[in-house]
Amino acid sequence: MRNRFVILSALVALLLAAPIAPSADAAIKVIVNDVPITDYDITQRARLITLTQRKSASVARREAVQELIDDQVKVGEATRMGMSVSDSEVDNAYANIARNVKLTPARLTQALGQGGVRAETLKKRLRAQLIWGKLVRARFSGGVDVDESDIIAALRKTDEEDRATSIEYDLQRVIVVVPKNSSNGFKSQRRREIAQIRKAVSSCEDMGSVLGQYKEVVVQPIGRRLETEIPPNIIDQVKKLGPGKLTNPSPTPVGFEMIAICGKREIQSDIAMRTKLENELRAKEGESQARRLLMDAKRRSTIIYR
Repeated sequence: MRNRFVILSALVALLLAAPIAPSADAAIKVIVNDVPITDYDITQRARLITLTQRKSASVARREAVQELIDDQVKVGEATRMGMSVSDSEVDNAYANIARNVKLTPARLTQALGQGGVRAETLKKRLRAQLIWGKLVRARFSGGVDVDESDIIAALRKTDEEDRATSIEYDLQRVIVVVPKNSSNGFKSQRRREIAQIRKAVSSCEDMGSVLGQYKEVVVQPIGRRLETEIPPNIIDQVKKLGPGKLTNPSPTPVGFEMIAICGKREIQSDIAMRTKLENELRAKEGESQARRLLMDAKRRSTIIYR
């Protein structure tokens, strides 16, 4: 018995004295401002890139290293400037991605897992994007200026027929009221009524007689709007549906809202094309300013490759 105790004690002492070799996954490859990026981090991000962008393993790994460095610089710079992102904001962004690919968050997690990617890998990328977006918006809150000469130059490059005309829509807002504390049963009833309304309405002229059959339905005029003035999430439906139809219902604090397309006309004006080009130029300039902001932050950072 004593001999067994001596042997066990010796084994324990030997194990405690022996250095523990780090796993390959835990090996640190890059340190960004004292924050390590491990081989596991790189492998996970590379798998995500391969899964979402269909790139080869070698290309994905190179891009993964650069992305992770940029992300850490972004998070560090934004944090230094007092920016933060809550877990709920990240979860909402994750849920939006799931919705865009017609999955629930749980199913998205499952799909990622089948590709060898943890949900946390995507969430880390989203967190960096969100916090960087906050910093960029705060830094350039005054807006992005575009020279008139650049707009004119862009106009000259477009087709003359495209810039000579603009599409204008006559719109109305249809609100189906749902009180705040309504039961799920009442909400379901209102959704059924919305489906009936959308099916019955064929023009804004007969819309009044249709809506008169239902309680607490409000119509508000929007007026004439150029296609460039209509929000992106609505204009695609407006173009597809055409006059006399109602867009899909959107939830609002007072119930559900639809947009009625009462008319459409083509007008002789380059304003639509001008607005479109101006928005594109502003977006490009904004991206350029964000890149310069990142480059400045990287120059101030300490990046060590292992």
